[in-house]
Amino acid sequence: MPDRWIEPLGLLTGPAAASAIAAGLALPLHGGPTAFTLARLIGRDPDLVPAAAIPADWRDLLLPLIEAPPPFAGLVPKLGSGAPLVMGVVNVTPDSVSGDGLLAAGLTGEALIEAALAQGQAMLASGADLLDIGGESTRPGAAPVTPEEECHRILPVIQALAPLAPLSVDTRNALTMREALAAGARIVNDVSGLRHDPDAARVVAESGAPLILMHMLGDDPRHMQDDPRYDDVTLDVAAFLATRLAAAEAAGIPRHRIALDPGLGFGKLLEHNLALLHRLPLLAGLGCPLLVGASRKRSIGRLSGATEGGKARMPGSIAAALFAAARGAAILRVHDVTETVQALRVHQAALSGDTPPDGR
Repeated sequence: MPDRWIEPLGLLTGPAAASAIAAGLALPLHGGPTAFTLARLIGRDPDLVPAAAIPADWRDLLLPLIEAPPPFAGLVPKLGSGAPLVMGVVNVTPDSVSGDGLLAAGLTGEALIEAALAQGQAMLASGADLLDIGGESTRPGAAPVTPEEECHRILPVIQALAPLAPLSVDTRNALTMREALAAGARIVNDVSGLRHDPDAARVVAESGAPLILMHMLGDDPRHMQDDPRYDDVTLDVAAFLATRLAAAEAAGIPRHRIALDPGLGFGKLLEHNLALLHRLPLLAGLGCPLLVGASRKRSIGRLSGATEGGKARMPGSIAAALFAAARGAAILRVHDVTETVQALRVHQAALSGDTPPDGR
């Protein structure tokens, strides 16, 4: 486990961030537009310093924190520079915790493909930059699905949507990864962080596909919420992601192809999820784009009072998405694309004080 971390504090956004950087009073977070004026040097005493006074012997940790990572999968956000990518979720499952699983409606065959195509088209028309296709529910307590069944569910959907947009396949299984990439998916999103299937790293490495590595407590969604415990959830998740990042690189997957996800709700209590959102800038020090998926999670329901789940959790999900975007998230995984994109447009314009280029 790394024993030194830089945690950005005193965040600024908009014109104030740019002015503070120009005046030497702040440093950019992943190239901006967010900046930080203070830093906690974890592993050093005293640990709090002005951002501009971080010691030279911490430079190896500082550069990945302030330099902009390459655009994930080569994608440029439709909302413009400084905005996060919006990843729309298409669940081809019967038991999604978000309440939007297409199989729950009893759809099969052509009807299922048509419904998935319509859902994906609507998300893209509303401003989604990419779509995430999943055939296995990973909600707490969910029963596993065989790779064969997973492929049966998602491959026709991927083939239908691949001509329209970049697709990510949400899977832990190497067979599914291989078949989905052959069917037109471009990105692998593995909630197990390449731990579930010993062949997964090789499949991703040989394919050249971009990869999303996520933190999950343990490697089985059925038991991840049994008794989540951490010494310091943010540092523990950061150390885990650093280890998985090193393992991916050792398997032949270069860092510039990787995004990292702290895994909100995957073996975490409400207080853990809130801590990770609040201290998200610390994870930027790993030098990879950060993905945040808070949409419709149980913690959103608890905070908002929307205990019934599904669409009722949309307003709270948007609030979490805006907060994550302001703290350095490069990708937002969401179910409610139309509403999230509208909120981001207003949020980005209010931060910058400028009218969007398209006048909307």
